[in-house]
Amino acid sequence: MNYNKILVTGLSIFALTSCTDLVNDETDSIVRTGGAGGFTAGNPTELLISAYKDLSAYTDQGQIYSLGQHTTAEMIPPTRGVDWGDNGVWRTLDQHTWDATHSGIISTWNNLNQRIYKANEIIASNPSASQKAEAQFLRAFNMFHVMDFFGQVPFREVTDGVDVNPKVLSRSEAFDLIVKDLTEALPGLGKIGPAAVNGKAGKAAANFLLAKLYLNKAVYKASSPSGPYTFDKADMDKVISYVDAITADGYSISDDFFQNFKADAATETIFSSAEGTPQNRWMMTLHYDQNPSGWNGFATLADFYDTFDDGDIRKGVKAKGDGSDYSGIGYGFLIGQQINDKGEDIVDSRSKKPLVFSRDVALAGTPTEKGIRAIKYHPATAGKYILMRYAEAYLMKAEAMLRSGNAAGALSMVNDLRAKRSAKALGSLDENSMFAEIGRELYWEGGKRTSEVRFGKFTSGTGVLITEPYTVLFPIPSPAIVSNPNLTQNEGY
Repeated sequence: MNYNKILVTGLSIFALTSCTDLVNDETDSIVRTGGAGGFTAGNPTELLISAYKDLSAYTDQGQIYSLGQHTTAEMIPPTRGVDWGDNGVWRTLDQHTWDATHSGIISTWNNLNQRIYKANEIIASNPSASQKAEAQFLRAFNMFHVMDFFGQVPFREVTDGVDVNPKVLSRSEAFDLIVKDLTEALPGLGKIGPAAVNGKAGKAAANFLLAKLYLNKAVYKASSPSGPYTFDKADMDKVISYVDAITADGYSISDDFFQNFKADAATETIFSSAEGTPQNRWMMTLHYDQNPSGWNGFATLADFYDTFDDGDIRKGVKAKGDGSDYSGIGYGFLIGQQINDKGEDIVDSRSKKPLVFSRDVALAGTPTEKGIRAIKYHPATAGKYILMRYAEAYLMKAEAMLRSGNAAGALSMVNDLRAKRSAKALGSLDENSMFAEIGRELYWEGGKRTSEVRFGKFTSGTGVLITEPYTVLFPIPSPAIVSNPNLTQNEGY
């Protein structure tokens, strides 16, 4: 049996901490029968179906999502009594006090690298041209996150024997390979227009990822992970070109912001999960006494909430409480007295006081009602989990225009978007107001950390205890360092 070293860090921990019989778990490593470490080709159709199902890793409230969101100034994971303590893993992300043994960091590393290797298997299994293109996109998509989070990427060829330590790509090398994969994949990918569910890679998804790569190229190619970052006009021109290609495929900004997260979304979904509903996105924030009963976990911060104009539809739509299922839940930010489906005020079953979501919230020792909640995916209307949305591409183009000297054009684009969101027009646009608009449109969608790093704001957010620049990268998990001597720990860890 071929046990792939880059994928078994979870097993390494288990081996160190367990005295029971060790059984290889195929969720922690890819296992394929082969002779003397040789590769046995699989069925590319079945492997590709499995690879798409693996996108479920992006919908979990922990791991990939938590590294991209909990580490930012948009979300706080308060511990309410003994609830949501989880040995401090959430608080550690909020405060930037993680280390190389953090369970979420280890799981994210394992899951992403496993998915990269699965894409390698598909490419090596005599796929059709379209299957190879989809596998190259999926490899690029997963590798992008490893590069973004960790700054280096282990890479194992399917023909490598068990005694071969995976080579390690630098951040710059990984960037080049991702661009190569996507560029080669584009001709073989289908033209897929907007749909409520877009669970298959198409040209628009590849163009989206290429635009994101070049928008962040200054970060990924910098001599130091923490900068300074120099945004070349040639790179910004590529961002604009890739976004224009997405627009040409029929995508546009929805007139109804919350429509994007409903089952009948129509104009913005570029790439989504194909299975399941994003139930955890409302469960992770709703109170126990609401319908549906949530986990009473995550909240947003008043400082972020206050960046929205009162008329901005993205700030929220009040609950109707008209007797229909889940009508006691509003859209957007939930603040103040909460109601049930009949429109009646809810009383907190623990404190016996009215359930009033307050602006103030602390990281630890927080009463159950504290903190403003956020709902984009509503339990009454939610569709699939969105991985790529056109509004993000639209804002990438606006930012690229701003960074390349066309502030007037960028301002016009941002104000057109704001008009659709019933927000007042901005009189001018600079990096700070551009950053704020990205936050208002894309809050809680999982990618805020990447934006904070690009704008130089990641180490100075609310609640951050370690403000050192090295934290723009996560540490390489300790078990991975032990298993592969080609890996070197990131600076500062």
